Amino acid sequence: MNTRSRYALVLTVGCLVAEVAVTAQDWPQFLGPTRNGTYSGVSLADAWSDDGPTRLWERPVGAGFAGPAVVGDRVILFHRVGGDEVVEALAAESGETMWRYAYATTYRDDFGFDEGPRSVPVVADGRVHTYGAQGQLHTVDLETGAALWQVDTHARYAVRKGFFGAAGSPLVEEGRLIANIGGGGGGIVAFDAETGDELWTATTDESSYSSPVGATFGGRRHVLFFTRNGLVGLDPASGEVLFEKRWRSRSGSSVNAATPLVDGNRIFISSSYQTGATLLRVEGTTLVEEWAGDESMTNHYATAVMRDGVLYGYHGRQEYGPSLRAVDLETGQVRWTEDRFGAGSILLAGGKLVILRESGELLLAEASPDGFSPIVRAQVLPGVVRAYPALADGRFYVRNTDTLVAVDLR
Repeated sequence: MNTRSRYALVLTVGCLVAEVAVTAQDWPQFLGPTRNGTYSGVSLADAWSDDGPTRLWERPVGAGFAGPAVVGDRVILFHRVGGDEVVEALAAESGETMWRYAYATTYRDDFGFDEGPRSVPVVADGRVHTYGAQGQLHTVDLETGAALWQVDTHARYAVRKGFFGAAGSPLVEEGRLIANIGGGGGGIVAFDAETGDELWTATTDESSYSSPVGATFGGRRHVLFFTRNGLVGLDPASGEVLFEKRWRSRSGSSVNAATPLVDGNRIFISSSYQTGATLLRVEGTTLVEEWAGDESMTNHYATAVMRDGVLYGYHGRQEYGPSLRAVDLETGQVRWTEDRFGAGSILLAGGKLVILRESGELLLAEASPDGFSPIVRAQVLPGVVRAYPALADGRFYVRNTDTLVAVDLR
């Protein structure tokens, strides 16, 4: 069967099979439905048994730092098995494979870290988009796993190999798949999410390890990228650069990794390596700095969460044992800090912080500006846990170096 015939068959199958709908209970992309680490599904329990929350299932997985995505009855896993990067749909109830799609990779990590994919899959409009460590962008059908399109972005856009491979999850916005490719032939690139056709390119900024987010300011839609150079706001339809703010360490061996957080007409960005954080107010095409500094919250790789004007997140480099902090968004004032807490991820579920440490310990704590108040804690996996988890319909999905588990937090 030739390529055109296979493509036609994929489209036919996709039309005949009922589409898996994305709901508010799902976790279809990095940092959840709204890309701010906020969960709004069924309530989580305040107490667990002595053995911790109920473990629903576990299964071995390949290499990678890419966390799962969850839509409907399936968990989308992106990992490396041997010489292939593999996308798998797993049954959310059992962890059994429903379909599998694989392609070859030769990625090698120059620092001896994990050689699997880094970016969380993006599920939108019945399609699964993945961005591999070697810059291979692939799109498959959510229902069947059939290939739809692919682009070798590093080859097409002349991308230099970064420290740790391609890592930022692309953003689907109004039918466009937009990614910080980071090449001389295109820094930020928009593709037609259905066909893979290039729609526009903007900037020549190198890629970071941050994932973009969509936002509306003054009635106009924007996409926000925290590239290696700093913050860029663009029109998603045209790629027009609407504003920029350089925010980068003086050190060449540095990265920007946390995703921008939006609060009304303000944007919070944060980075480590003596860079610090800043709160910026959007006034048309101008950014007004409300505060900035290196003493409040310097996110290394984990994005903070925000509730009632307070930021909760990590301060300091991962390898030095960062603190866990609450910081006033308006002023940058530190409300409380837990020193030497260690690195991990943090999500927000109602009034609770869902904290997963690199050691594999899971904690629920009150999201309170008055102090750190753990409610319950348990070891859910052996460390090291660096992939971001997914929280969908009260079920928590998380992986370490070789195992993916599903636990019930309802």
